[in-house]
Amino acid sequence: MRKLTTLLLWPIAAGILVAFVMLTFFPQGISPSLAPVEIHQVSPTPPTSNLGVGPVSYADAVAKAAPAVVNIYTRSRAPQNSGDQFEDPALREYYGQPDANGRTQRQVISSLGSGVIISPQGYIVTNNHVITDAESILVALHDGREAEAKVIGTDPETDLAVLKIELKELAVIDLAVSQPQQVGDVVLAIGNPFGVGQTVTMGIISATGRNQLGINTYENFIQTDAAINPGNSGGALVNAMGNMIGINTAIFSRSGGSQGIGFAIPVDLVRSVLKGIIENGRVVRGWLGIEIQQMTPALAESFGTEEAWGLIIAGIFRDSPAHQAGMQPGDVLISIDGQPIRSGQAAMNQIAVTKPGTMLKLGLLRNGELINVEATIGNRPPTRAR
Repeated sequence: MRKLTTLLLWPIAAGILVAFVMLTFFPQGISPSLAPVEIHQVSPTPPTSNLGVGPVSYADAVAKAAPAVVNIYTRSRAPQNSGDQFEDPALREYYGQPDANGRTQRQVISSLGSGVIISPQGYIVTNNHVITDAESILVALHDGREAEAKVIGTDPETDLAVLKIELKELAVIDLAVSQPQQVGDVVLAIGNPFGVGQTVTMGIISATGRNQLGINTYENFIQTDAAINPGNSGGALVNAMGNMIGINTAIFSRSGGSQGIGFAIPVDLVRSVLKGIIENGRVVRGWLGIEIQQMTPALAESFGTEEAWGLIIAGIFRDSPAHQAGMQPGDVLISIDGQPIRSGQAAMNQIAVTKPGTMLKLGLLRNGELINVEATIGNRPPTRAR
């Protein structure tokens, strides 16, 4: 019996010894070779120093965040066109006069925006519309250095893009950890409006969770009255401690300038898009393959429902998960995994964050009859930049 015990213990002891040696001397053989992206995050508890202590001054918060906000300059070219395409003399002058062969020379078009350094490895987050169709991208840092940027990936559906520069000793912004932003919180918008140079404006959070604005496919904006102007796009929205809570992306304006209604993409969404782009080259989202129409009281009456809730299936993509599950145009989607649908935006977001390959139970109303189907969520096809 003792010999048998000895024979069993020796292989176990040898295995433990080999595992210890591998972990100690050859960790790279076990861990993946891809270096993790370093992102600075901070505790929601305010620091004990006088950083951002109140209405007297926010200089400390600005000094903390501003060095990580960069100016972005892009260069692109207008397409070649035949000389007779532009009947308007102003357009002919803008795009150039036609040559002897009736073709115009492509002119260089410059634009500007802002971005935020979020990693010491040189990753920069900005708006997709800032760098769309750019032939070259130049990043100007707060310390005076400049560098050409490479596009790592874009996500037109949230209007975010990730760039990378090859410079050392970079100032990096701290991302606020997940916590609900409150209406009335003081915020600072940092960017490069109209190309005048880095500018800081102050305001408060006017609203949260703004959606259905028709700006992006996926919307969950922070609304602020901090002045945001052309050129601020891609810049940082920070709190009174100098931690980033969003990326400035759009304004509501009748004049083209700030009218006190600006929108920023919240940092939680920025973080998830950044992770998807760096790890996969793009953001992976769930897809059902339906086109929807929001239910209204008038439509609810025509469908024979007592309440105006649910989503009308207006169209279905061929061979999509919805098509394969037997869904039909005219069905009313009333629940997902047993949860009633009250908001079309929330329902689409729920599908988008569902991992492809996951089975969802869907409740449908068809010709006044309640039916249930199961659909395997697919991988949302990439959307072309707008």
